Amino acid sequence: MLPNSRKPIPSSSLVKHNEVYIWAIGLLLLLCTTVEGRQVGGGGGGGGGSWVNVEYRAVNCRKHSAFVTDFGAKGDGKTLNTNAFQSAVDHLSKLAPDGGAQLIVPPGRWLTGSFSLTSHFTLYLHKDAVLLASQSVKDYPVLAPLPSYGKGRDAPAGNNGTIDGQGEWWWEKYKAKELTETRPYLIELMYSNNVQITNLTLRDSPNWNVHPVYCSDLIIHGLTILAPTHSKNTDGIDPDSCSNVWIENNYIVSGDDCIAIKSGWDEYGIKFNMPTQHVIIRHLTCISPTSATIALGSEMSGGIRDVRAEHITAIDTESGVRIKTSPGRGAFVKDIYVRQMTMKTMKYVFWMTGHYGSDPDNHFNPRALPDVENINYRDMVAENVTMAANLEGIKGDAFKGVCVSNVTIGLSKKPKEIQWNCTDVVGVTSRVTPRACGSLRETNGLECPFPEDKLPIESVQLRACLAPALHK
Repeated sequence: MLPNSRKPIPSSSLVKHNEVYIWAIGLLLLLCTTVEGRQVGGGGGGGGGSWVNVEYRAVNCRKHSAFVTDFGAKGDGKTLNTNAFQSAVDHLSKLAPDGGAQLIVPPGRWLTGSFSLTSHFTLYLHKDAVLLASQSVKDYPVLAPLPSYGKGRDAPAGNNGTIDGQGEWWWEKYKAKELTETRPYLIELMYSNNVQITNLTLRDSPNWNVHPVYCSDLIIHGLTILAPTHSKNTDGIDPDSCSNVWIENNYIVSGDDCIAIKSGWDEYGIKFNMPTQHVIIRHLTCISPTSATIALGSEMSGGIRDVRAEHITAIDTESGVRIKTSPGRGAFVKDIYVRQMTMKTMKYVFWMTGHYGSDPDNHFNPRALPDVENINYRDMVAENVTMAANLEGIKGDAFKGVCVSNVTIGLSKKPKEIQWNCTDVVGVTSRVTPRACGSLRETNGLECPFPEDKLPIESVQLRACLAPALHK
């Protein structure tokens, strides 16, 4: 994330960056925690006590292991362990050519500021291990802006281990306009590939929870992400200028979008020109009363294409899938496919806007219009809905190729009088209740498409790996 304002970062530089921050250059970064494991062996050592091995599944296993306690860390919830974590990472990074290494975080409450990870490395949190984010601004170095954004995004005004952002302090400071820099994200990955984030609980992030940017080949599975629904900007998972992303089996309660697909902001994103593409989202449960289950944009100036979502559940959430863009964004949102979505208690099922606004500065080109096309929704059921759809394209730049089929929407006790608001939108519908607007032409027998091929990331085979656990 952007804990603070930034300048463009060359891809060869290494920078410390936000909260329990994950950043790597090179061929591989792996972050994971234990899954339901089994004890498969025994031994000695590891933090001064005997240990047993716990099995977990990962893209790559590591030859070497160390406990964070070997580097002086204390899990008492009071001792600041930033230096211990960074020292451990720096030491273990030397083992990358010899099979890589994993840093084991045993049960405890480990207070830390931001630290950087490295390539060919696993950060492994055991059950009852909690990383506690420091609430001191000085523990988060100021960075240059992301090159595709131009400035910080905030305006100043095993076994399911946990990362706790202790965000309440940050939310109150932000609300009181006492921060001069962007609040930290919980996890940010930059210029990385072959990344795995699995079986973690993320709680009370100061800002976005998981922000991979300029990455490829990502697996994000089994996360529980929790934040109060009143908390500002606590997005769940935000792939940003990333390719080949597999997001599955995640549960998110958020004060903002549960998942937001992004790719840069106005003229900066247009110049950087790196789309987010080839994304599969599956088996997501979202609760977010003021935001979207899945948002596309609004920062989409590098382009968004080939996003697939299926088996999605939204409860007490503002909208199902929302497209957000504006004049000045340029680029495109196209080839979007959503099916098998269940929604309960919603303000909108479908929401698109071409007038989102919110620009980084006054240098954007208002004639840089986005191309929104080939947007497909099918096989959806919703109940207790206030308004079926609010679809607003851009005059002279209509959103086109919108397809909606086999969708049944049950209304709330006090629904909007107009259920479908459509301006500057063109497409087709079939078997949609309540009946759609006239610009989405009724076509009997239509079934909106959904790709049947698999993305390359879905073919990745996970291996059985071992992590030592301290044994009493």
